[in-house]
Amino acid sequence: MPLTTAPDTLPTSIATEILNLLLPHHRTTDRVPVPAEAFPHQLRRISAFVRDGAPVVFTLPGFPCKSPNPAKVLGHLPDEGERLSLTFLNTLCGEIERIYPPGARVIICSDGHVFGDLIGVPDDHIDAYADDLRTQIGRMDLHRLSVFDLRDVLSDLPHDTKRTHIHERYAPALEALRAETRADDQALALYRGITRFLVEDTADWTGTRSALQRACRQRAYGVIQRSRAWGALVAEHHPRAVRLSIHPQPVGSPKFGIRLLDAPDAWTTPWHSAALHRTDGSWTLMPRAEAAGRGRLVQRDGRDSHFDQS
Repeated sequence: MPLTTAPDTLPTSIATEILNLLLPHHRTTDRVPVPAEAFPHQLRRISAFVRDGAPVVFTLPGFPCKSPNPAKVLGHLPDEGERLSLTFLNTLCGEIERIYPPGARVIICSDGHVFGDLIGVPDDHIDAYADDLRTQIGRMDLHRLSVFDLRDVLSDLPHDTKRTHIHERYAPALEALRAETRADDQALALYRGITRFLVEDTADWTGTRSALQRACRQRAYGVIQRSRAWGALVAEHHPRAVRLSIHPQPVGSPKFGIRLLDAPDAWTTPWHSAALHRTDGSWTLMPRAEAAGRGRLVQRDGRDSHFDQS
């Protein structure tokens, strides 16, 4: 007897189940929860993997490097905040595997070199951060995760050459980006959020506050240009993947914003903060200076790791 083809509704049904596992972790500024059907772009992408019986591939640009401001972070290498976030992503893939046996994997697209010169972080610190991410993934046997960075694309070219290459090939024009920021509320929120981070991350500024803000507003456009360029490059290398984002994303966006850990606002990330272990066993993220006032510093493998309230 000829084999019958499974109805097309089955991949969509499984994709909906998979997306329902992501929805509790949706990073967004929207206040009202919405069903999986409100994310048609993600459903189409996930359904395509399910139709092929292949693992669902997610790409997540992020995990660039630590903030250069010592009042916010414990150092320039990954710490408990990153370890908890990596474990969360691997566990999420494991949950998907329970309802869809081919499972899922997350490619962490570490983007520190893309804009390191704009955020004031040395390239050797960025290399050390990404290398340690790979080490942590291997040490914790997080086999559903991998790391992808500019070295996988442009090998051993000088870092400035790599940045120039992707900017010229993929970045949007500055005037177009300015116009988008004026016209679109989400683009404006992103621009303001990055400007705020740049101001906060500048630890050695000797000029006036207003001059710092002007400089950071200009650099924010550069960071967004480079981030867009990196996103385009990632899409070129992983064209079928479901795109995740560490930034808040509106419902219906081609990017699905994902919250890695509990934090007081939708913009805080492990690389802009330190992890605090609360007395109830839960974890949250906050600036190092604030966490130090709430708990004792804990070391792991000879390095500062996190703060503990207990």
